Amino acid sequence: MGMDERVEAVLRDGRAPGFHGLVVMRGGEVVLERYGAGPDHRLGEPLGHVTFDRDTLHDLRSVSKSVVSLLYGIALGDGLVPEPGAGLMAQFPEYPDLAEDPGKAHLTIEHALTMTLGLDWNEDAPYTSPLNDEIAMELAPDRYRYVLERPVAEEAGKRWRYCGGATALLGGIIARGTGRPVEEYAAEALFGPLGITDFAWTKGGDGVASAAAGLRLRPVDLAAVGQLVLDGGRGIVPGGWLREALRSRVPIDGSFTYGYQWYVVDEERRRVQGRGNGGQLLVVEPEEELVVAVTGGNYDQDSAGSHALVAAVLGL
Repeated sequence: MGMDERVEAVLRDGRAPGFHGLVVMRGGEVVLERYGAGPDHRLGEPLGHVTFDRDTLHDLRSVSKSVVSLLYGIALGDGLVPEPGAGLMAQFPEYPDLAEDPGKAHLTIEHALTMTLGLDWNEDAPYTSPLNDEIAMELAPDRYRYVLERPVAEEAGKRWRYCGGATALLGGIIARGTGRPVEEYAAEALFGPLGITDFAWTKGGDGVASAAAGLRLRPVDLAAVGQLVLDGGRGIVPGGWLREALRSRVPIDGSFTYGYQWYVVDEERRRVQGRGNGGQLLVVEPEEELVVAVTGGNYDQDSAGSHALVAAVLGL
């Protein structure tokens, strides 16, 4: 059974509820494209029933984090942001009271990149509730203070703990270093060179783009970002940064590990992933020269359907 038939079987059997879009690239060419229909949201704001096609923007949710990692690498290559080993608190000198906390003195930008900040942070509540730290951060008058004033739960660098606040800090450092909002820098430094002109970036209550979850792209353009990663950056993202970002750095569960805002599945067929709430997936599989982009509407629910589609494409 070929890739097309495997994908059709998943869709026909109802194994991908909430399916919105699928784009597969092999060898740099789009080889499969499918779109669905159903209710959608823009970071919690209902958009009603949407019939998706190639030109419909879609929330990437936390796949946004992986794009922010690419932006950090571009800015680092241009000498606009500090090396990962630089101190984190020093990037936010407007909070001298927080900088005095001895439990935070050793934090580095790399701890944010790898989500090993060791801060008390919980995203287990639904992404519609202020009990979820990411939502509380988006509602806060100052997102960076909200993150940096979280209590220390454990020593940094020891354990991966999912934290959208880490990505918010990275977005802030990019904005400060480049002298422009992260969405403007993205348009100039990443999307422009890829020919991506249609995108949106949802903002929080403070008017700052949500680095952790706000990016909206067409699935074909999400796939183009994946192709850029597969191609080693093509001089748009420094190749050295990609090698660092896509290395297994922190264990999560078995062969499932984390790099710099990218998941790394360290198996015989190694692959890297961006993953987002609702079934948003970007999977890059170098051995087969495959890129898979999936969008879905299963927000705050199981995203098994999107993973079933990726497994069908990869023949796993």
